[in-house]
Amino acid sequence: MQRRVALIAIIVEEPDSVAELNSILHEYAAYVIGRMGIPYRERDISIISVAVDAPQDTISTMAGRIGALAGVSCKTAFSSVTSE
Repeated sequence: MQRRVALIAIIVEEPDSVAELNSILHEYAAYVIGRMGIPYRERDISIISVAVDAPQDTISTMAGRIGALAGVSCKTAFSSVTSE
């Protein structure tokens, strides 16, 4: 199956959703290239970026699950780089 490189941008406004978010990210750990989290304490939010290399369906499913969490927003940017 064709794999794509993508960046998932996540903003967490509800601290109670962090445990479930981390569980989802752990479930997809095999696809994660790297992850960076920035706590923005002045606004009481967290900003997270996750670079992944996975089939497009897998990336979309992962992002959909993350975006469905309460107080969490998520956007995905896909690279044109693909591989088999």
